[in-house]
Amino acid sequence: MILHTGMRTDIPAFYVPWFVNRLRAGEVCVRNPYDPAQVTRYRLDPAVVDLIAFCTKNPAPMLPHMDLLAPYGQFWYVTITPYGREIEPHVPAWQDVARAFRQLSDIVGVCAVGWRYDPILIDECHTIDFHKRMFAAMAEELSGATEMVVISFLMRYAKTRRNFPESREVTHAECMELGAYIVETARAYGMIVYPCGGGRAGLAQFGADVGGCMTPRIYEQALGRRLNFPHYVRQRKECDCYLGADIGAYDSCPHLCRYCYANTHFTRVQRNRRRHDPASPFLIGHAEMGDRVHDAVQVSWLDVQESLF
Repeated sequence: MILHTGMRTDIPAFYVPWFVNRLRAGEVCVRNPYDPAQVTRYRLDPAVVDLIAFCTKNPAPMLPHMDLLAPYGQFWYVTITPYGREIEPHVPAWQDVARAFRQLSDIVGVCAVGWRYDPILIDECHTIDFHKRMFAAMAEELSGATEMVVISFLMRYAKTRRNFPESREVTHAECMELGAYIVETARAYGMIVYPCGGGRAGLAQFGADVGGCMTPRIYEQALGRRLNFPHYVRQRKECDCYLGADIGAYDSCPHLCRYCYANTHFTRVQRNRRRHDPASPFLIGHAEMGDRVHDAVQVSWLDVQESLF
């Protein structure tokens, strides 16, 4: 099976001591965000967890502990964007993240790490020309460390509209102009562009891969093995990605990016951070009276007959 760590928060950036403790303990408890008393307990065991998927804006805190992850297959997305503190208050400078990206690539391999340049937002400061300059500079810095880059254009979810009211939708014309440039520039640095979410189809004409950015094919390339994936019903109509069990928690990411869909409000993040205990099996808080705990059904999906190599 595949476990995710980054659809709800950024564990490598902020919760490494907790995650290290969970790896050593061999299990983790996760609350259902829509029914908090429903708790799923997952085994952290490479016999049943074929791959752990990460999404982070800062992999550096996890790098000293990569030996604990060595028994697992891994796939990492690292987001590197050109925004300042006014939009991403607690994200390190992009040059620092790029250095950590290259270190990570050296450890897990080029096929197991991808770059996310998203979301792309356009305003008076972050113009199309600004993005062209910054994307080219970042692509040059990351050349040879990855073969893929994911892009998406800002989608104004309800949480985004509340926390970032001055943002606006990117027009179709802007998507096409900037998208075409990004595809061409990425190709020059040995990368394929994978558009994420809505508006993907138009970028296929320029050479983008519109098949999804977290798909069985990408997982298998990272793992170097074939997997027998169970049937999956997509979570969003505009997304073909194969997403499943996530061990994170919403309203717990202290990056506090203004466009974030996973944080409702910074006060909730502050409250949850105070409830975090690195020794707890839960990312936020502890076991509570009335919890309904069940053990996840976990089996390896590895195809024992086939390898990609």
